[in-house]
Amino acid sequence: MPAPQSKPLPEAPRVVIIGGGITGLAAAYRLQEEARAQRHPLAITLLEQAGRLGGKIRTERRDGFVLELGPDIFLARKPRGIGLCREIGLDERIQATNTAIRGSYIQKAGVLHRLPEGLSGLVPTRLGPMLKSPLLSPWGKLRLGLDWVRPPRRDEADESVAGFITRRLGGEAYANLVEPLLGGIYGGDGHALSLEATLPQLRAAERDHGSLLRGLLKKQADAKPDAAPSSAFVTLRGGMDELITGLAARLTDVDVQRHQPVRKIVRQGAAFVVHTGEMPPLTTDAVLVTTPARAAARLLAPLDGRLAEELDAIPHGSTITLSMAFRAADVPRPLDAYGYIIPRAEGKPVLACTWSSTKIPGRAPEDRVLLRVFLGRSEADDVFQQDDEAVVALARDEVKTMLGITAAPLFYRLCRWRRAMPHYVLGHLDRVARIEQRQAEHPGLFLAGAAYRGVGIPDCIHDGERAAGQVFDRILDFGF
Repeated sequence: MPAPQSKPLPEAPRVVIIGGGITGLAAAYRLQEEARAQRHPLAITLLEQAGRLGGKIRTERRDGFVLELGPDIFLARKPRGIGLCREIGLDERIQATNTAIRGSYIQKAGVLHRLPEGLSGLVPTRLGPMLKSPLLSPWGKLRLGLDWVRPPRRDEADESVAGFITRRLGGEAYANLVEPLLGGIYGGDGHALSLEATLPQLRAAERDHGSLLRGLLKKQADAKPDAAPSSAFVTLRGGMDELITGLAARLTDVDVQRHQPVRKIVRQGAAFVVHTGEMPPLTTDAVLVTTPARAAARLLAPLDGRLAEELDAIPHGSTITLSMAFRAADVPRPLDAYGYIIPRAEGKPVLACTWSSTKIPGRAPEDRVLLRVFLGRSEADDVFQQDDEAVVALARDEVKTMLGITAAPLFYRLCRWRRAMPHYVLGHLDRVARIEQRQAEHPGLFLAGAAYRGVGIPDCIHDGERAAGQVFDRILDFGF
């Protein structure tokens, strides 16, 4: 009598994640951990077109300096940044920004003025420092104070950040205080940026309390002290790429494939087929796209042209960053803040100059200084057409004029980020809703990343984890 033949074990459901930036890595880790916790095997593949992981998180080290080419800090109050660091064993590596030297300057008419204390969520919540600041004229200060008596707008239509701040606090407060801070966080032009997509809490403060300042003061008074770090921002001691290397080391159940550009995604029955440039096509039960929106549009165009059009319509801005190292003795001005910001009204291609070695202790040797200059406000700026030598000359002229530095840098590192920052313009939330509607037409397809619900590192982590939860729920719901 022949021996009974054993049934072949069913294959584990496959999930393909496209993009190895922080969103994709966070999603892969969450999927892996959920599969382990539920004892539900998954075949997870992560595809990254570059030879390195991390996307815009990129750290380099040279001669005792730690250079960040992308983001250098993240918000401490948004829980998934610090939360994920702790989950993967980086608790002891979390470092607050300098608490001994705080604050920043704003440049006005070629002079650096201290940013007034009491700015919360980009707007002032203490009138005393505003009344003393030379950044506002007497009329500008009076106009800001009129927020207390101006009636709120009653309709619910979205408006631009510039329109809202100007309506509530006046044009000077927007141009001299809010606009330069806004550019450092969201990029883009405040006259185009959507208030509801970027700073909805400001509209809520006006609506609920009749006054923006009154609402923010009430929120501060009601806030409970917590155990968050003493600084509003944190980083990792050896550089932000510690988060990337820490995550990558934990992905033991994920097949991470570098140098794998994805060409297109198509449907095959209930499954998807992911076509790459090097590997055979991958058939998968679910696919999560975490690339920038424009790249996602290209990949998804063969699957859904309308979805691709909506993704491609999300505008992205560019910037140039230039890190420069100097001897401390060659910097005559005390670096007694985190740096300075330059309002659009100054008419310069330079947006800001961060004093990195002051802002984050340990980023330069004891007798050295590390500065980081940001250039380029819009795609039309001439600076994006200039070669590296000309860009360095612009930056050197800026620090010579404002900081008195005439010495040549010990070295510099220039990085061009083309169309790297998504801009949440008016109508952004409606566009995201339309994207989600089109996505729902393709069960098993998921999208996540900075282009949709938040641009910061904690936002991207949260969005990747949210999408990973949706992927796992689909796997369970369909009994894969």
